[in-house]
Amino acid sequence: MILRLLKLLFIPAVIVVGLFLSESAHAFRCGSKLVRDGMHEQQVLAICGPPTSVRHIGHTVRAFDYRLYRPRGSDTYYRHPGFGTLATEVVVTEYVYNFGPRKLMRRLVFEGSVLVTIETIGYGYHDR
Repeated sequence: MILRLLKLLFIPAVIVVGLFLSESAHAFRCGSKLVRDGMHEQQVLAICGPPTSVRHIGHTVRAFDYRLYRPRGSDTYYRHPGFGTLATEVVVTEYVYNFGPRKLMRRLVFEGSVLVTIETIGYGYHDR
């Protein structure tokens, strides 16, 4: 009975530990620098250089919370969540980086010049 219980607990524990030790899918290394979600398009270009391909996918609508309030007697403004959202249209751009046949290619998606998605799309290839 105890051995059976240990088997049932061992497998989920190994899975949870594996998830904590795995590399984040929200970042990757470009040389010695780290590229991660939320970075600006120009920061990525400065770190990684020009991509192998650039494609303008289209547009999307993003909502921003712009309402701020200041409590009495304070010099600090605070965001008031849920009120005063502003919708704006932003450009969606895709970059693909090919790091060669021994490394994985990366697909980066920018919305309004902000990196929102990093995907691995298989091994690279030799440029001819």
